[in-house]
Amino acid sequence: MVTTTALACPMDGLPLTSFNNGWRCPHGHSYDMARQGYIHLLPVQNKRSKDPGDSKDMVLARQQFLAAGFYKPIADAVNEAVKTAAQSDQPVSVLDAGCGEGYYMRALQQSGLLLHMTGVDISKWAVLAAAKMDKAALWLVGSNANLPLLPSSQNVILCMFGFPVYPEFSRVLTPDGVLIKVDAGADHLLELREVIYPSIKVASQTPDIPPGFTLLEQRSLRYTIDITGQDQIARLLAMTPHLYRTNAEGRARAAALNELSVTVDVQINTWGRSDQILITPSPD
Repeated sequence: MVTTTALACPMDGLPLTSFNNGWRCPHGHSYDMARQGYIHLLPVQNKRSKDPGDSKDMVLARQQFLAAGFYKPIADAVNEAVKTAAQSDQPVSVLDAGCGEGYYMRALQQSGLLLHMTGVDISKWAVLAAAKMDKAALWLVGSNANLPLLPSSQNVILCMFGFPVYPEFSRVLTPDGVLIKVDAGADHLLELREVIYPSIKVASQTPDIPPGFTLLEQRSLRYTIDITGQDQIARLLAMTPHLYRTNAEGRARAAALNELSVTVDVQINTWGRSDQILITPSPD
């Protein structure tokens, strides 16, 4: 497994080349490799807050929850989608756009593919955690709104429960590249939501069609996980946006639980360029 060298300067979009322990563009903008093994490519003027993205506590909660294997079936399904998209023995450049603490990228290393792996997240705490656990990928603090990558440099983009920026995804994908997008289904974490919210909104099951993309493959994944212990339930809540969407009463109800059976319901959709041939959706 090797890392990509398709980095672009976040200030002017020009290629970055390595020098000493950092990277530099032709205009002289330079970026050091942190001692933990990541590069900070999010200019201060592009930040919407002092410390954007997931907090240190959220990252730790997700790291501990995912380490217990609850989402391994999702990682396995994503690996299969990547292998289907690759369909060759050539190196595959994969970008995890919104990589978090790197769980899905580490799982992808078990796919048997020759990979150029790059993980980007706006949270420095997430990237720091990813870099500490894995040296096989290149980890970047950056934004999906201004990906620090050269045009047409990525064969596959993963967007795992994230915030897609489709024009940027289209820009950095190769002409035959694919976007693998994982989203929550209508029943995802339903039992937890029933505890913390006074009522549940029914989500649409029709996937948004990214402009300039065509649906190549659609997969559904649904299973149940049994969570034991207040700490583990708290970690699940802390790693989701529900922690901030619910009120104090809802959080207190969740904190009082000692065990909970929860539905995992996700949609794994592979999108290609609009001129690619549509593939019949696979059975559930």
